[in-house]
Amino acid sequence: MDAAGKISDSVGMIAQPYQLYVERTDTSKNMARYYAMSIEPTLFGDACLTRRWGRIGASGQQMIHHFDREEDAVQLFLHLLRQKRKRGYRPPTLVTT
Repeated sequence: MDAAGKISDSVGMIAQPYQLYVERTDTSKNMARYYAMSIEPTLFGDACLTRRWGRIGASGQQMIHHFDREEDAVQLFLHLLRQKRKRGYRPPTLVTT
């Protein structure tokens, strides 16, 4: 097989996993929201940032962003994370009994 026919082993590989799940609750306003994001490879080797949000316990909404470079997906991921933290979203607290 010649060099042009080789397929790179790194195609579709994400350098490290990016996943986030945060919640924002305020009982005085009857607010219980979640926001989730993850970066995953597509079948074509691109990076895909998937965002999901809505009321806790509901299926909510979803938006998918496609990027040629993983770095661009990570930049948007971090930008959105900063926005959500400013708005009061935090990791869920564990309830122990």
